[in-house]
Formats: sequence, C-alpha cells, structure tokens
Amino acid sequence: MPETETDPEFTSDPDSWEYSLYVPNDPRAVTVSRRTLRLILTMHGLIGLVDIAELLASELVSNAVRHTKGPAALRVRWRAGVLRIGAWDADPRPPEPPRELGQLGQSEEDGRGLGMVVACADLWGWQPLSRFGNRGKFVWCELTSAA
Repeated sequence: MPETETDPEFTSDPDSWEYSLYVPNDPRAVTVSRRTLRLILTMHGLIGLVDIAELLASELVSNAVRHTKGPAALRVRWRAGVLRIGAWDADPRPPEPPRELGQLGQSEEDGRGLGMVVACADLWGWQPLSRFGNRGKFVWCELTSAA
C-alpha cells in the first residue's frame, strides 16, 4: 500500500499517523469501517471531519466489497493537515469513471459512489498496486482540515 510508516517524510512528522483495517468481502465491512473511522478521528481530535470522512469511507469500502471477490482494507492517514482515506481491494482493474451526480436518474441505485467522492473530497485518485505481495488497486481521497 502506498506511503507507509517507513517513508522518511512520514516518520519526520510526529503529528502524522496511519491506520489500516483489513476487512473480509462482506457488506457488514462497510459499517465496521465507518465506525472504526469515527473512533480514530474522534480520538485524534478531528471530530469536525467525521461526518464527511464517514461518507467517503463508506463509498470507497462499499465499492471495494461490492465489485470484487476478495478481501479489502480501509487505510486512513493524517499528515500535514490532510486526511487521506483509501480503500484497497485485490482487483487490479481501474474503478469505473465517476459520473456526475446530476447525470444520474432518481431511480438509479448504482453509479453514485465515486461521483459523491469527487463532489465531496478535495482530491481523489487511484493507483494499481503490486508490492509486498499485494495486488489490486488503491482508491483514495483527501480532505484538508479547516482547523
């Protein structure tokens, strides 16, 4: 997974932290991820980011669980006033391009996830992964703290 505790830039900032939560391919993993993220942010004094961060993490983990067959992971990192939330899954195929929320019909149930991420996050992206035996992709977004 990208940027770990061994990254010199990461370790030089004592206020930086990172958590990873590995989850099975189970729809309940979305709720577990959301509640874990709420606890992490609350314990680090970032309560102002909780609501939007939970929404974004739910969308990312939901996509990882719904569209792949293997395990997934939620990764949360804080560094230099930026919260990065990401989901890893074992499928190396790129995510479907996000659709603008205004282009979706009211009855459509699929296709909103990455559109919501694009609309709500300050930055987002994805990258294929194949290091440390992990294959797949990492889809991430960032929120800048207003504090």
